[in-house]
Amino acid sequence: MKKIISGNEAIALSFQDSGGVFASGYPGTPSTETLEEVARLGKVYCEWAPNEKVGLESAIGASLAGGRSLATMKHVGVNVAADALMTLTYTGVNAGLILMAADDPGMHSSQNEQDSRNYAKFAKIPMLDPADSQEAYDFVRAGFELSEQFDSPVMLRTTTRISHAKGIVEPKGAIEPKVGEWVKNVPKYVMLPNFGKLKHVEVEARLLKLQAYAETTPLNRVEMGDTELGIITSGISYQHVKEAFPNTSILKLGLVHPLPEKKIREFAGKVKRLMVVEEMDAIFEEQIRAMGIEIHVGKDRSPCAARLMPTLSGPRQGQRLLR
Repeated sequence: MKKIISGNEAIALSFQDSGGVFASGYPGTPSTETLEEVARLGKVYCEWAPNEKVGLESAIGASLAGGRSLATMKHVGVNVAADALMTLTYTGVNAGLILMAADDPGMHSSQNEQDSRNYAKFAKIPMLDPADSQEAYDFVRAGFELSEQFDSPVMLRTTTRISHAKGIVEPKGAIEPKVGEWVKNVPKYVMLPNFGKLKHVEVEARLLKLQAYAETTPLNRVEMGDTELGIITSGISYQHVKEAFPNTSILKLGLVHPLPEKKIREFAGKVKRLMVVEEMDAIFEEQIRAMGIEIHVGKDRSPCAARLMPTLSGPRQGQRLLR
């Protein structure tokens, strides 16, 4: 039966339906309702952690014990959990593990503005970026499958408007939760330097496999329309693009790291002008330009500078912008 639920509620429901067995996290808007909803549903064990690092480490323990696990936090919490994350990217998982990082563009309830896509690139792990509640639901199951296929943690990035906005969701059939078996494997799970050096090679090889996967996965799709302009985008920005440019060609990225270079090149070759639309940092733009692909419209200046500039010309202009 279809439901009208928020992105956070969709993630919680999908975690239950995808055979999740353990969820942990630290509260922080816009992520908080996810774990609250897991608790409300009442079918999966969950707990608040004293901080984000402990929350992720608890989820890691559940994953290594053989159960699909979820760690939830807001963007600033990823800084706290980074120590555990950077080692986890080397050890890999046993059962699937998803780290939900909820970004807050515009700082509606945050002390800073931070783009968690940088962490996925830094850690060399896959990241999914849903564009509505249905994708938030679908991407949890896809994330678990991706995590187990590539022996890697997966980051699920949401933003305030995805976490809190409601949309229609059609749940899929629930998977019966199952817990595998923990097998002692010192070279895999104990990152002493002699083991870590070998695992680093595996991380780089895994990234190459993920790049090949990114080219064919339906998570990244092309919507061809008018070829005068082509737009590359993801997440909530996709919804804004569809509203502002309903007839244009769009490359909609669901797997935002690693990027599908071949697909991007093919898309760029089919349109006359290429635009990149993304919130906060120019993550896509920088990587696409590094591929040698010309971008006709990108970020001319930082979002903060763009908001500030009109105020330098007079208070009325600044007031109009803020409204």
